[in-house]
Amino acid sequence: MTMTKKKPSLFEALIPVLFLIGMLAFNILYVFGDAALDGSNQIILILSATVATLVAFRLGHTWAELQKGIISSINSAMPSILILLMIGALAGSWLISGIIPSMIYYGLDLLNPTIFLVASCVISAIVSLATGSSWTTIATIGVALLGIGKALGVPEGMVAGAIISGAYFGDKMSPMSDTTNLAPAMAGTDLFTHIKYMTKTTVPTFVITIVIFIVLGFTFDSSGNADVSMLQSAISEKFNITPVLFLVPIFLLVLIIKKMPALPSLLLAAIAGSVFALIFQPEVVKGIGGESSSLAITYFKGLMSPLFQSTSIVTSNSEVNELLSSSGMSGMLNTIWLILCAMIFGGVMESAGLLERITQSIIRLAHSTGSLIASTVGTCVVFNVTASDQYLAIVVPGRMYADTFRNRNLKPEVLSRSLEDAGTVTSVLIPWNTCGAYQASVLGVATMAYAPYCFFNLLSPIVNIIFGYIFVKPEPIVEGNELNKEEVSLG
Repeated sequence: MTMTKKKPSLFEALIPVLFLIGMLAFNILYVFGDAALDGSNQIILILSATVATLVAFRLGHTWAELQKGIISSINSAMPSILILLMIGALAGSWLISGIIPSMIYYGLDLLNPTIFLVASCVISAIVSLATGSSWTTIATIGVALLGIGKALGVPEGMVAGAIISGAYFGDKMSPMSDTTNLAPAMAGTDLFTHIKYMTKTTVPTFVITIVIFIVLGFTFDSSGNADVSMLQSAISEKFNITPVLFLVPIFLLVLIIKKMPALPSLLLAAIAGSVFALIFQPEVVKGIGGESSSLAITYFKGLMSPLFQSTSIVTSNSEVNELLSSSGMSGMLNTIWLILCAMIFGGVMESAGLLERITQSIIRLAHSTGSLIASTVGTCVVFNVTASDQYLAIVVPGRMYADTFRNRNLKPEVLSRSLEDAGTVTSVLIPWNTCGAYQASVLGVATMAYAPYCFFNLLSPIVNIIFGYIFVKPEPIVEGNELNKEEVSLG
């Protein structure tokens, strides 16, 4: 006998969300602090999923239905998890090969504290625009820039904020980005019309961000700057520093520009890093491999170990020692644990219809064009907080608001722009979101430490709302100009 399912009330739908937010706030602010991601937040996500399950049972849902939703949710995060593991291997490979040390070495010659923040933001934007990936940008050039910033005495939260701001600008505007393809697909428009419409809000936001970083560069206290020559000397005593090593990052850039999928691209770049390590840094590899029965085993161990475990290169300078370390694949496992727990919570919430109920209530309040756009932005942020995944924060609101935008004679690209201005960029500001957890893990900077300085990410949804209230007006939509979402490549 099939049990009749009841639709949740708004109060019922909010119970798991309020429990999650309250417990996470208590956990981070009063109990574990920065150590909350070591496991306690994961348990809270599981407990929140349990609360959502109890609500779902009350509404008539079965465990089989909820489990199917959980599996589907986790499956949607698997590409991110695999990429996360591969980036751990890449970081280890690029460390022992001297690629990251060389980036830091030459960066110390080119940059100074006054222009460093704005330079980091622009460099990250260019790389991300070329690659279409904020994740890859932050894991490669971002890690190197963070190391340079630390050496120059720039607060790491500011540096991370500048890197993330630039990387997410490039990610949004790149036609190779997955989210930049996904948003117009969900809204029912085409890729390049979507990008054209995004420039109206994204470019002004980026300009404001650049101005803020310029001002910060002239105002923060850099009296604790390290001696650059001493840092460079410590790096060169361990590594053979040469521009030839940059052939590997260029190789990765070419692969991504050629639209090779991220996972095999990162794998090939990690392998190339290991080959360069054997050629240019044999003593470093030998030192990591330790004493073995044969030289071949020593080198094999020295190349393999950084790919999967923590590796630190010890020099005569303690500050440099902090820069020359990598956690490998194993260092990503805690983040993967967090992502899995977040996907469990999101899977129960979506399959039980609780997330949909919350957003329906928001839509009813949107009477004007501006308020509809503001509601869309708010819904995307809510999904980033509750479903813990930027893709869900684009896909679900996109599906839910498409008809409403169409019925109000608003072009689909207005919706797709709102999805990106809120769904894509705010994900990195949430500690338990896949993006927030990933960036904090890769950069080694807590989400709450860099979030206040992610000016592009913080301002994008605000600028979108203001633009919506002032400039966006209903326009007759010509039949045949819209694209069916299945016809748009997700890239």
